[in-house]
Amino acid sequence: MQNKRRTWFALLAALMVVAAACGGDKTTTPAGGGESAPGEEVSDVKVGLALDVGGLGDKSFNDAANRGLQQAIEAGLVSEQNTKLIETNQTGSNRDANLVNLLDSEYDLVLGIGFAFSEGVNQIVDDYPDQFIGIVDGFADEAPNVANLGFKEHEGSFLVGAAAAMKSKSGTIGFLGGQEGTGLIEKFEAGYVAGAEAVNPDIEVLVEYIGDDVGAFVDPTKGEALSENMYDQGADVIYHASGQSGLGLFKAAVAADKLAIGVDSDQSLTASPEEQKLILTSMLKRVDTAVYDAIQNVVDDTWEPGFITLGLAEEGVDYAVNDFNDNEDLLSTDIQTKLDEFKQQIIDGEIEVPEKP
Repeated sequence: MQNKRRTWFALLAALMVVAAACGGDKTTTPAGGGESAPGEEVSDVKVGLALDVGGLGDKSFNDAANRGLQQAIEAGLVSEQNTKLIETNQTGSNRDANLVNLLDSEYDLVLGIGFAFSEGVNQIVDDYPDQFIGIVDGFADEAPNVANLGFKEHEGSFLVGAAAAMKSKSGTIGFLGGQEGTGLIEKFEAGYVAGAEAVNPDIEVLVEYIGDDVGAFVDPTKGEALSENMYDQGADVIYHASGQSGLGLFKAAVAADKLAIGVDSDQSLTASPEEQKLILTSMLKRVDTAVYDAIQNVVDDTWEPGFITLGLAEEGVDYAVNDFNDNEDLLSTDIQTKLDEFKQQIIDGEIEVPEKP
């Protein structure tokens, strides 16, 4: 993995200049990203991503992970031919097999995109001591080659909860969760409720979870039905943390002509025109940043095992501004100013956001 090779697509003249100047020294793109310049070497590091249920096109978690991989390719950290994506089935039953497939194929860095990879990694890690394994939202046991890449979802959720309360006219808002009982989605709920109550202590927050297994993240039909129910009960803003199931929320928002809040990515960017005007904001969970940084750490030989957690201070979570509408009609300047004040108070430790409902 330590050997680097020159990119075959660089101009021959530039290659000759680099060869003469560097005498064959191996280089990588400098930290900070950006596209690699002609003549720079790309590492020979092989990177494999094992996606979770929902796969590419979920417009959320998995798409964000792939975006981080594509950014690493564009920045010249790795070459496209040295990367691979494997999608799991809708039940996740082949999740661990996909991870082993990539490791057996001698990928230097294998990333499991989702907490559900954690237990499987515990079973196999001793068989692959010379490869690096990263798990987004992971809780795998400590090992010198394993990193659990986590986020302070409750901090970002606090901000969108505050936005929902400031925007709500009915005094009732909603939360749509995916899989219940793992403790992960409950972090989103806890932060959302805390942020809303920081604005309006009397606000009512309706809460619905889709299910208690991973299938809860790939059921937009149920997501739509539960969202409709909350809108019917008076909620005028609903926030989801439910993966692909949250696409049902956006359909329900259009039918009810009420507001919705996305998650993981700026979901206004991939929504329909009818949905875009009703997406108040999205809680940004920078899975792309975590994936990109993991790749760069392997390329630069600066891998850090253990638990790595990104919050507001580390720019791992944030809120999005929907650019498809006049922001004064959605997330007004006054609301953004207040959210930024809350953000700084959380970073400074003046506000401690709960992790449990």
